[in-house]
Amino acid sequence: MTTATATSVQAGGAFLIEDRQAEEVFTAEDLNEEHLAIGRTVDEFWKNEVEPHLEAIRQQKPGIALEVLRKSAALGLTAIAIPERFGGMEMDLPSMMIAGEHMAKDPSYGSWFSAHTGIGTLPVLFFGNEEQKKKYLPRLANVEILAAYALTEPLAGSDALAARTRADLSADGKYYILNGQKMWITNGGAADLYTVFAKVGGEKFTAFLVERSFPGVSSGAEEHKMGIKGSSTTAVYFDNVKVPVENVLGEIGRGHVIAFNILNIGRLKLGPAAVGGAKNVFAICLKYAKERKAFGSAIAEFGAIQHKLAEIAIRLYAVESMVWRVVGLIQSRLQTAPNGLTDARSQLQALEEYAAECSMIKVYASEMLDYVVDEGVQIHGGYGYHQDYAVERAYRDSRINRIFEGTNEINRLLITGMLLKRASRGQLALMPAVKTAFAESGEAAGSDGLEETQRLVHNAKQIALLMIGIAYQKYGAELEKQQEVVMSISDIVMEVLAMESSLLRSRKLAASGKGANASDMCAVLLCEAMDRIEVSSRAVIGACSGGALRKNIDTLRNLASYDPPDTVALRRNIAAHLLSAGT
Repeated sequence: MTTATATSVQAGGAFLIEDRQAEEVFTAEDLNEEHLAIGRTVDEFWKNEVEPHLEAIRQQKPGIALEVLRKSAALGLTAIAIPERFGGMEMDLPSMMIAGEHMAKDPSYGSWFSAHTGIGTLPVLFFGNEEQKKKYLPRLANVEILAAYALTEPLAGSDALAARTRADLSADGKYYILNGQKMWITNGGAADLYTVFAKVGGEKFTAFLVERSFPGVSSGAEEHKMGIKGSSTTAVYFDNVKVPVENVLGEIGRGHVIAFNILNIGRLKLGPAAVGGAKNVFAICLKYAKERKAFGSAIAEFGAIQHKLAEIAIRLYAVESMVWRVVGLIQSRLQTAPNGLTDARSQLQALEEYAAECSMIKVYASEMLDYVVDEGVQIHGGYGYHQDYAVERAYRDSRINRIFEGTNEINRLLITGMLLKRASRGQLALMPAVKTAFAESGEAAGSDGLEETQRLVHNAKQIALLMIGIAYQKYGAELEKQQEVVMSISDIVMEVLAMESSLLRSRKLAASGKGANASDMCAVLLCEAMDRIEVSSRAVIGACSGGALRKNIDTLRNLASYDPPDTVALRRNIAAHLLSAGT
């Protein structure tokens, strides 16, 4: 069993109110040789088995994607998270994330893999009883059967609990009779096993394991999508389907626990997938910039192009730093729990602890990828708009990520909402920290004597706490109804996580005698992030300050101010390094 080295255990959301040292965070550079070997295995599999069939997969030629997926099962890639006693590899969380990152070069095939190994298999792994696990997990591990997750309905998208699919107990008590429709189901056209959410008696939201072979189960035609065209996306219909009572997943009326936890895992997994997709597009852009000539020179020599390349790298660096930090936090909590690495309940508790961070990763990573593919098209110019070039497809494929696993708007509402709930339950000392921030406001929040990069991160945290306090003072428990304000606060909090994660990673690299380029990227990121924080904070202050408007604006200006570094020179240095390395 591959496992990562634990970092310090920290409560979910505590990054906002506590300071950490570089050696306390997990980074991409801390992945061990076994983790790196998984990446190399996926890369080799991709080159030998996926690439030769990509065009056929994108055209949805029947059976091709499934055939390739089953070949990956022979290498254990579809069984990374499954315990050995059920035919799996029983590896750690970073192993799953590494495989997801390296499978993200093309989202059409990546969707087949991710949907099966993630939201398809994990409900059984985390919530199945012993008999359900014995029955399904070995077959899922070797892709004897393909899995899908059926939650969304025509009138129940973001509001999943508004589902109308109904389950009624039969007169003999042996079956639940399932009727309804699901839509936008990834792997829907080929799946053999669906995790289906329905309301027992029209009221109790419950999950069921439904086999395609059950009479009355059918899938619709493949949807015509903007992107990820090679993935299977269909409606799924249930017409008086008799589901044995032993196929209830979890408890009657507790389906929301399964739905929300599985979505939370999906949000975390989207982070490395976005990193993998962005790295692939970035490599294409670096190569093109060095080869494309204009005005007698390679366009890579132009400052405007170097700016774009550097900015892509900076945003990628930030997301990668966030992803591995949060993965490390979850892994650390698992390693301190009895039987944590192999116990499903411990895994769920660890993931739930960092649910807000998972939502932050989902939003920040998906928007990073959208930025990368958009600039990728721009770097290619007119060729980027042509279907013969990979960046055109990447541009279309990327867009779904801001909708997958809960829209970014829903996740922005969840981020602040979850932090406030943790505070109200005594799980996060948020309000005492808010009071301290108010007491110190106007004094640069006690940041005197701090090195400049550390000062920026410190002040960013103070701004976040002040904005939470200002908003809560005005709206109290009704704050959740002020969606624009809540989303602005979430934007600030996300930037704090990105800033601190990037700074700690760059310091950790520097301590090992490496990371000059990382230091340059971090320096630019911190300034740009502070600018974005100031804009979002102005929205909160304007909506919530009343008579304290001028005082709050002055405090913000004091905290957000900095002497700008020469970002032009920094970006040129970053671009020169990237172009030289080719990656």
